[in-house]
Amino acid sequence: MCTHPGWSTLRGWGAIVSSFTALFRSNQSLQFLLTEVRVVINGESGWVTVDENLLGDQGGTTVAAVNIFTRHRDGWRLVVHHGSAVHASRS
Repeated sequence: MCTHPGWSTLRGWGAIVSSFTALFRSNQSLQFLLTEVRVVINGESGWVTVDENLLGDQGGTTVAAVNIFTRHRDGWRLVVHHGSAVHASRS
């Protein structure tokens, strides 16, 4: 499963890979700066929380993301990615 900020949840390899292909095939220059990275492993599962600071031709934004992994015989596999846009707090 994959939820990009503002999108409905995508399910299945085809829909997910198509979404990332569309994002990265854009003519816009895009850079990710990762901050606030936290990793937790609990048995055969683990998760990573991270702030994805995106810088592009049209400005920047921050996405708070959670990535959930499960361990298989051949290594770790990402099973869920969820990203939410971070909005500046109001004073």
